[in-house]
Amino acid sequence: MASSDIFAAVDFLKREGEAALRRFVRTHRGAAYAEMRFEAMFHRSASANDGDQRDSAESEAAAFGVTVHFEHRGGVVGHGQTGAEIGRLALNRTRLLAALDAALGEAYARARFSAREKAAVLKHHGAAARSLMRAGAIAPSTARDEIAATFRRDPRTLDPDELKRLCRDASASIAGLGPDIAFNAVAALSELRQELFINTAGALISQACAFAQGDCYVVAQTADGHQESYDTIGQQRGFECLAEGWRDELMPNPDLPTFAIELARETRELAAAPALKPPAGEVVVVTNPHFNALVAHEIIGHPCEADRALKMEAAYAGRSWFLPSLEHNEIGRPVGSPLLWACSDPTLNGYGHYRYDHEGTAGRRVTHIEGGVFRGFLNSRATAAALGVEPNGSARASEAWHVPLIRMSNTFFMPGQSDPAQIIAEVDRGYYVCGHLIPSIAESRENFRISARRVYDIEHGRLGRLYRAGSVIADSKSFFSKIDAVGNDLRMVAIPNCGKGQPMQVKRMSNGGPTLRSRARMGGG
Repeated sequence: MASSDIFAAVDFLKREGEAALRRFVRTHRGAAYAEMRFEAMFHRSASANDGDQRDSAESEAAAFGVTVHFEHRGGVVGHGQTGAEIGRLALNRTRLLAALDAALGEAYARARFSAREKAAVLKHHGAAARSLMRAGAIAPSTARDEIAATFRRDPRTLDPDELKRLCRDASASIAGLGPDIAFNAVAALSELRQELFINTAGALISQACAFAQGDCYVVAQTADGHQESYDTIGQQRGFECLAEGWRDELMPNPDLPTFAIELARETRELAAAPALKPPAGEVVVVTNPHFNALVAHEIIGHPCEADRALKMEAAYAGRSWFLPSLEHNEIGRPVGSPLLWACSDPTLNGYGHYRYDHEGTAGRRVTHIEGGVFRGFLNSRATAAALGVEPNGSARASEAWHVPLIRMSNTFFMPGQSDPAQIIAEVDRGYYVCGHLIPSIAESRENFRISARRVYDIEHGRLGRLYRAGSVIADSKSFFSKIDAVGNDLRMVAIPNCGKGQPMQVKRMSNGGPTLRSRARMGGG
């Protein structure tokens, strides 16, 4: 029987999925466990350049991923996974179940092969290969829950002409600022996703989320210089947060036209500002929440992903300065000032919010740095077993047919007690660094150079001249250890395009922090 609504496939699998998985395990010798992830998605977007409408799109998609565990003699467990994008095939229930059954068969064959190979390695290496026995040590999820999406305006019923007009009007407003604006592009999207997780241990989790995102890119050219700026606003809500703005304590945003015109005015101002000429040696730097979002992302978030720390990404993405080896690492050691705290928290509202990861584990706050001391990693069930800790719900895939990877959620520096204005007022000479642009990061993220959108002189506690093209250069541990003031102004920003994995998976999240004061070298343009 067919349906015309791609989201109806989720309701169908809520009724039939558990029985299908259990039937497969029952009829395949050695199969010890099976799970399925299914996702349906509706997406609508539009864009405009220099006040003219350019592109608009509407699409829907469906995909699934399955995992099978095969138990070999001696308790060795092999794991097999596969997945597929199936689109409107999901509308035909008979063909959907057939596709799932075929995928389970493929995952079963891979799991059986994996178990045989593990058994051979264990036989050959004995105790030296004992870590292969840990992968099945943590019991699978048994949670049953349903989470609805949050929106006032359903992305599926949004008038596409309204989305186009919003982009066109925002772009036209930028173009109207005058000849110093050489080019601009404004884009917006409204999206709805519904995920389903089912396993043979008893879990059945349905969670839906809406996304609204606005992007703006501006190029300004003056007699004094050239500037390109790009930024994003986004919420896990409906179109209302772009059309009307969104008030929120941690991650507020203006409406899309206001956001676009503010970025354009800043870009024009920066094009007329001089490039920073870097001073010699270290200087006092005060960094604002937007700049600190990228520091949190690159120097805390990625190095705290346990698959990276355990060298699973070493060949193409690097390692972690928190865990050079299991014997020599920063766990329980000071990595920063006693004023420094950092965490990941998917339970907070933000672009990285979720209730359960893609292994069915409930997400929870993970404290990475506590009073300057490194405490722990984001993990999956497999990496938690390897590290001898509890899983914390951090395994997520960008699409259901991908293998889940360990990903940040809302990852940020935690607020302190200081007034940001007072933090600046206490500086005799230094720099105020605002907004992030481009990171340049060492292999294990032990040092960094991150460029800023704006840099100001600080002279005797007051902001002075504006510069463009400045950057902060520091060793990570040194920068964190020299923090001597932490603001009470925590803010997070939407990060829409964090790439990880091979093949690449792109995920949305939030990063941020309060105003921080430390010492670092400054780079110029």
